[in-house]
Amino acid sequence: MKKVKPIIIFSLFVTVVILIIPTILVLPFSADTTEKTVAKQQSEPNWEKLLEEASAINVAVYRTKKDEVETVPLEKYIVGVVGAEMPAEFEEEALKAQSLTARTFIVKQLMTDKQVGILKGGDVSDTTTHQVYKNEDELKEIWGVDYSKNINKIRKAVYETRGQILVYDNTPITASYFSTSNGYTENAEDYWTNPIPYLISVESPWDVESPKFTDQVKMPISEFESKLGVKVSSSNIGEIVSRTTSHRVEKVKIGDKEFTGRDIREKLGLRSTDFSWKLEDDQVVITTKGFGHGIGMSQYGANGMAKEGKTFEEIVKYYYKGVSISEANAFLEQYVAKK
Repeated sequence: MKKVKPIIIFSLFVTVVILIIPTILVLPFSADTTEKTVAKQQSEPNWEKLLEEASAINVAVYRTKKDEVETVPLEKYIVGVVGAEMPAEFEEEALKAQSLTARTFIVKQLMTDKQVGILKGGDVSDTTTHQVYKNEDELKEIWGVDYSKNINKIRKAVYETRGQILVYDNTPITASYFSTSNGYTENAEDYWTNPIPYLISVESPWDVESPKFTDQVKMPISEFESKLGVKVSSSNIGEIVSRTTSHRVEKVKIGDKEFTGRDIREKLGLRSTDFSWKLEDDQVVITTKGFGHGIGMSQYGANGMAKEGKTFEEIVKYYYKGVSISEANAFLEQYVAKK
């Protein structure tokens, strides 16, 4: 019988070591990683349950597409509003600021006498008439693979501001908000009818980073004339007579007709009342700055402030002058007593 050469034995030994050592090394690390993942999942708060427990009342939401009313615990309703109204990738402090405004809006709405029959018994609709609301199934469809990450981020922001609203003179404020400013927010009286002491113009320089900061619309002259009921001359569209302190259009004169900037925005479907226009062949070219009515909190401004390290309290008190943060329970008790 031939002896096995030492070099062969050594080669076999090395091969076995090469095969075994990675297994020895990988198994403990794999087990450790799995344990950490499980531990993290177990330590993650059950935000959904916590939000239900934190909800003092339910909100009846009229779902416009389904023509039915959906009843939702208050804090879960706020999650649905924040998820629908503000990008989930925004900073947590911005999401908290949005949570406060959304909660304030619905509390004020609940305390206002309802218009019977319009919402089929609902407290609020799910559109911009009130606040856009999406339930979790709808958000899951919108966000896809990012759903778990996004929903938990928003649930956390809502929970950490639970039960809190904005008040002025011990009354829930009109918590108006919008997407993007033109660099300034608008005085309430310059877009609506009456002044509101906490809705005054402030600088909002962060909005220039918004992808919605500028927009351009090209509209056939015939369509422009039809929508406004005017006749455009061959060389001139009309005169922008005046602008507000926030540089938005206040008054416009086209021929013998006068319009407010708000009239033009709504009739033409523009993003903002900060606009300029020019004739280009057979079209009216309109350039706008900002997106929304401009009153109250700018969402992109809030996110810009959060990126600079500002807290949600600092954000809301910057955009709503002279307000304070208060517990909603006292106001909700009034609402329940009226029912």
